[in-house]
Amino acid sequence: MWRRSGRSPAPLERSAIVSSTEDIVADFSIRRAVPGDAATLASFSLRTFAETFGPDNRAEDMEAYLAKAFGVVQQTREIEDPNNVTLLVERERSLIAYVQMRIMLPSVEIARFYVDRPWQGRGVADQMMRAAFDAASSAGADRIWLAVWERNPRAIAFYVRCGFRDIGSQPFLLGIDLQTDRVMEASLRGAP
Repeated sequence: MWRRSGRSPAPLERSAIVSSTEDIVADFSIRRAVPGDAATLASFSLRTFAETFGPDNRAEDMEAYLAKAFGVVQQTREIEDPNNVTLLVERERSLIAYVQMRIMLPSVEIARFYVDRPWQGRGVADQMMRAAFDAASSAGADRIWLAVWERNPRAIAFYVRCGFRDIGSQPFLLGIDLQTDRVMEASLRGAP
């Protein structure tokens, strides 16, 4: 497990989604999740994770991970945790993207970062990353970090464009498949 300053991060998650600045969409809103959003978030999380990583992983590993990571109880617990921030991106009251962050001052971890496929490449991820940077700064953090699968070059390129730099690696257990995530970090002194 990747360690920083002698502390161990919470259970590992994986961030994945990418965007470009083409076809910018302006008619969506970003708000903080409330416990009543847990069922919608659980369903969205399960689907987007499976779409993103399912084709490159064994079905039994995906099923094992999804069963423990994205249930309604888990999402409710994460939304209610005062050390977590979950931001939902909605268009016409439909969830199109979200970011979940863990506050571990002096840093904040982006634990999950997903945009629904029809909205990828339309500016949603860029706006969501700005909102994540703002939320982390408001919490008093001086840097933000995430873990991204080493086999996801589009996501890595997006994070680099947002100001993240590769600082190492950490394991990620998907079912029984031990994989490697790149750990990336950005300073909050500059906006993405």
